[in-house]
Amino acid sequence: MSKIWFVSSNEHKYGEARRILARMGMGISHHRASLPEVQSHSLEEIALAKAASARSLVGGAVLVEDDGLFIDSLKGFPGPYSSYVFDTIGNAGILSLVRGDRTASFRSVVAYADDSRTAAFKGEVRGRIADAIRGSGWGYDPVFIPDGAGGTFAQIDKDQLSHRGEALAAFARWYGDGRPPLDASPA
Repeated sequence: MSKIWFVSSNEHKYGEARRILARMGMGISHHRASLPEVQSHSLEEIALAKAASARSLVGGAVLVEDDGLFIDSLKGFPGPYSSYVFDTIGNAGILSLVRGDRTASFRSVVAYADDSRTAAFKGEVRGRIADAIRGSGWGYDPVFIPDGAGGTFAQIDKDQLSHRGEALAAFARWYGDGRPPLDASPA
């Protein structure tokens, strides 16, 4: 198995990916870099463009991830613009926008690229927006409560049921088999 570089400027994403893949018997190395991000409504398009950039930068097999918080009552906002929105208004701003229906989902797309193939894998966790910031996790973790969980992502073991974990598991199955799985075809 060749070395796979997880390319991201986000240490938290790398740590989560490393822990999740280690439980599946896979190791990754971190290449810290900020990648250009295309402006798109599609997480898949963003992740695949990041994978192409990362592949050019690193020169080996790469794995990148893009994700977003999609709030139903806000018609999917902030979605693929989640990072910008978080940096701009934070969790307090999100809480002030959500009224009534608090259902939401966290979605992730993991993209892989090497010399001969590129593939993308999706993960999604449904849940709801909390009524207050709970816990001290990173990003939107303190305001997102996954369905069936007793607290926000910041209050529970997120690795066990995260959107990123679901996408990474689909990647690991595909990579281990050397062919696309039935439930997570390359994008």
